Amino acid sequence: MQDKLISLRYPLISVYRSMRITILQTQLHWEAPAANRAGLAEILAPLAGTTDLAVLPEMFSTGFSMQAAALAEPMEGPTGQWLRNQARLLGAAITGSFICREEGRYFNRLLFARPDGSIDCYDKRHLFSLANEHETYTAGQKSLVLGWLGWRICPLICYDLRFPVWSRQTPAAPYDLLLYVANWPARRGHHWRSLLPARAIENQSYVAAVNIVGTDGNGLEYAGDSGIWDYSGQAVCHIGAGMPGIFTAELSLDALRQYRAQLPFLGDSDAFQLER
Repeated sequence: MQDKLISLRYPLISVYRSMRITILQTQLHWEAPAANRAGLAEILAPLAGTTDLAVLPEMFSTGFSMQAAALAEPMEGPTGQWLRNQARLLGAAITGSFICREEGRYFNRLLFARPDGSIDCYDKRHLFSLANEHETYTAGQKSLVLGWLGWRICPLICYDLRFPVWSRQTPAAPYDLLLYVANWPARRGHHWRSLLPARAIENQSYVAAVNIVGTDGNGLEYAGDSGIWDYSGQAVCHIGAGMPGIFTAELSLDALRQYRAQLPFLGDSDAFQLER
């Protein structure tokens, strides 16, 4: 990827070697931001002091809706403020995507909020044409590698999973953890379950992915199958299909680096850049 298309933010020095990450598989209220924020706040409250990063689904305040004109919020709107407040209450970072309005355009935008109030954002690059997402939302142009507790994290959104070049680790943008937040329908669950460990293997990176459960306002079924995979593609945890669930895992940066040192496959990867 060209350097100008990559945003890099991470601390230069850190003493952290492990990170507690919590994935939240939940059912969403269709196009009801206030109800979703209230419900998620109740789920998150007991996690204060027990996690370092909480991961919410794609469009966690509305479900995967194309009604952006009615539901979109600015960055400083209720959902953005709520996310910052939850990070402060948790004493941890929190991430998920929402419908954002900026300069007359709509984005499926992931926010990564830290307890100190700082925030990073990533706009979904690959818009799901099968649901006409591209007719409502504007595609992002930059991938993002951000920093938290000494970890380099690359957050992506749902359909991005199908495009390995976009998520490929490169010397210009190395990362330790690949995140996917999603509303991935159950009818294509085999693809979800297959591609996530593949991304972990090919990038020698931890992968954490959060999907929803239940039925949305369009009648689509979602099975969940959220999970975390290690750098060799082995499952660290899996939240089964059909039911809400929460799981916290402690990831080891030392173990990741030792694995990469023993099997230095990344050094043999192809050099490339994306044309625009």
